[in-house]
Amino acid sequence: MGKSSDGGDGTAPVKPRRRQARGERRIAQLLDAAATVFTSSGYSASSTNAIAREAGVSPGTLYQFFPNKEAIAIELGGRLLEQWRESHGTALLAAGSDLPLNELLDAVLDPLFAFNYENPAFAVLIHGPDAPGQITQEFHAIHAGLLTRIEEIIGGYLPETPPADLSRIANTTFTLFKAGLDLVLAHEGAERDAYAQEIKNVMFRYLDPIFLATDGSCAVTGPRTEGA
Repeated sequence: MGKSSDGGDGTAPVKPRRRQARGERRIAQLLDAAATVFTSSGYSASSTNAIAREAGVSPGTLYQFFPNKEAIAIELGGRLLEQWRESHGTALLAAGSDLPLNELLDAVLDPLFAFNYENPAFAVLIHGPDAPGQITQEFHAIHAGLLTRIEEIIGGYLPETPPADLSRIANTTFTLFKAGLDLVLAHEGAERDAYAQEIKNVMFRYLDPIFLATDGSCAVTGPRTEGA
């Protein structure tokens, strides 16, 4: 009698590498299709049939990999969250208090805007009222870590500021970005770029007086207009 397909210890069988690669490609295909469907229809109005149709496969093929729409959303959301963490982390780690304020805003905000431009399904899954709870819980955990890093960056400019004040400034700064992001994403092309610059100008005008009031030698320059 041949060996048990599960390895004899109750664990899942190890698939041949070629079969695994095909499965991974199919999963990626389904997740790309889900991102398109979620973006165009919203999470609630989307269906596994629509996702299968967008991917060019049968519903039966989809169910070989995902039992339902929520499982697809959780897998897609997890991958997007990882990309989001890397994008935000890279932007925030690159920031330092040796940059003038307008250059600091460029260094931090440009990668964050770019990520959201390239992944519109992210906002649907993270901010949608009907998104799976597991995704929003993971987002809130990462969000807390990012706020800590923003406080550290601002603290580099304001070394004598009490922690409670730093927390308030960091929360306000991040809230300005999140509110502005919705406005930016509602536009396309040059108009989107112009709104992105407006958000930077708003954040500059909020932070500049705070920095100057604490340390008049802080290296800042004035807000710019688009194309400057």
